[in-house]
Amino acid sequence: MCDTPRRLLDFLRPEAPPAVAMPASGAPAWVPSLAAAPLSLPRPHEVQPAQGSRRQRIWELDAHAHCPVVGVCLPIPQLHKLAERLYGARTWQDEYELHCMVVTDCKQRGRVAEAVQKELDRRYQLAIQQASRLKTTEQLIAWWRHLGAGPQLAEAFWATLTHPRCTPDLAHRVLGQVHMLQHQVGAATRVDHAQFEALYDSHAEAVRERDEAQGRVQQLLASHARRVEDLEREVLRLRAELIGRDTAHAQLAEAHEALRQAQPDLPERLSLQRERQALLGRNQTLQRQLQQQTEHVQRLQQRLAQLNVPPVASTVAAAVEAPVRWHPRVETMAERAVLCVGGRPASVPAYRALIEQTGGRFLHHDGGEEDNPQRLDATLAAADLVICQTGCISHDAYWRVKAHCKRTGKPCLFVETPSRAALARALEEATA
Repeated sequence: MCDTPRRLLDFLRPEAPPAVAMPASGAPAWVPSLAAAPLSLPRPHEVQPAQGSRRQRIWELDAHAHCPVVGVCLPIPQLHKLAERLYGARTWQDEYELHCMVVTDCKQRGRVAEAVQKELDRRYQLAIQQASRLKTTEQLIAWWRHLGAGPQLAEAFWATLTHPRCTPDLAHRVLGQVHMLQHQVGAATRVDHAQFEALYDSHAEAVRERDEAQGRVQQLLASHARRVEDLEREVLRLRAELIGRDTAHAQLAEAHEALRQAQPDLPERLSLQRERQALLGRNQTLQRQLQQQTEHVQRLQQRLAQLNVPPVASTVAAAVEAPVRWHPRVETMAERAVLCVGGRPASVPAYRALIEQTGGRFLHHDGGEEDNPQRLDATLAAADLVICQTGCISHDAYWRVKAHCKRTGKPCLFVETPSRAALARALEEATA
């Protein structure tokens, strides 16, 4: 048994006992059961005379007991300490040679045997005290069966072999169990070594895969960091653009507010602009209809000419150009200022004569074509009645006239056709 490997001895150390699965009987499956093979106890007439309470010493044990006692009960580190203290200089080559030296010296009483005896008694003092209360061999067998199957194998082994009631048969059976246990532990060690080699290879493969995974993770982290930097730059750019837009929006809002305060009638002017656009569209429609009617009249005149009928064009022209015989109510327009905005320059004298026939005071503004547009507001303020020639007036003058009349409640007549007859009809409506 001196060729037991170091790992077996480590396995049997009291400091780190292996966990052993206990069967229902209370002993490991691989330990020879004392119940299955009961000790052949000597009959009463064969029992040797009692030796009192004196425990056996290590040098008094059987020659086959020293090797398992030293290997199982003394851990390797403690064995090295004892050897360095007892032998002085290191004279052994390995742990096996040290083990054999100590086993040989324990077979006879001497300095080494007494030191080993003292160390084992000190180390397993609690188990020795428990075993000292056992008075019979049967009690000792039951106590060994209980402790020898668990992690307290080393202390139970030493306390049982040195107990006063340990018979040679019991010592033989205990040594046999420990011997078989060492064989089982050796086989388990070989299995563990093979498993260790497999685990070592698996660990190396896992380390390689981990290193590869870490490399991939580092690449992903670097790519993610670059992406984050790009996004941060994009965020800064968008923030700067947003600030610029907010600033421009604020400036536009301020400009709009300033424009609204400078021209409070701007919404009304916009509304008038839309109405004027509608009127222009209606005017174009009427012009197209007039053109169609003119073409129709021309076709009729051609047919009349073919039939030798005098043309009616001269009659129609005479009716159009005939002086308008209009007799207004003088008392209605007397002392009232009538402003005519727009119109043809050649028709202004006719407008003046027509207004003055009513007793009114004639005012004129061409709508900004030649006259100063700034004079229009003052002229509008001085007028009592405004006549706007929509066909011969600028857009700005049109909106100014309409906004002023709407704001002041001043009567305003819109004349689409710039003729004397149209002006006369407008005055007729105003004085009606």
